[in-house]
Amino acid sequence: MDFPSATPAISLEAPADIAQREALLDLSFGRAARLAKTSERLREGRLPAEGLAFAAHGPDGRLVGTLRLWHVTAGPARPALLLGPLAVHPWFRDRGLGGALMASAINEAARLGHGAIMLVGDAPYYARFGFSSAPTGELWLPGPFDRARFLALELKPGALAGAKGLVSATGEAVASPSLSELVARDTAGEFKRSA
Repeated sequence: MDFPSATPAISLEAPADIAQREALLDLSFGRAARLAKTSERLREGRLPAEGLAFAAHGPDGRLVGTLRLWHVTAGPARPALLLGPLAVHPWFRDRGLGGALMASAINEAARLGHGAIMLVGDAPYYARFGFSSAPTGELWLPGPFDRARFLALELKPGALAGAKGLVSATGEAVASPSLSELVARDTAGEFKRSA
């Protein structure tokens, strides 16, 4: 089977990418498995960091890669970013797209003045971008995790020096309607009832 050789274009994620992103993540990790991850506890109910959600589109315009960064604290009052998940469609793996998404994310986070990025992932893969487990030795996540896979990269020297404690989500919460708004919609007939 022949696949297009054109390099996918990386851009900021658009609202139109969300459904394709969810499908790509399910394909890459399996829905139940990815939603059970400890890192997901830091992402659920939150928006990604502004200007740090990336999408790669193939020659036909379909989403073939995704990567987001999220606001967290690396212990009390120490802002950082959490990276993930990084996913690339199987047809575009082994072409450097994951590395290109990583470079885009790291460079943009540094340009925006962020101090550090943390992630849970394959240490040999992420080591080539400068990530290691050394800066996370005194930090823990809100659930089970493999310490050898809990990695960080300082974008500013010393950004994680002395960091200790629980990593917590700090990003903007996803807007959701209040109960009174839902009742008002139901009363107005916006929700259809099935028989």
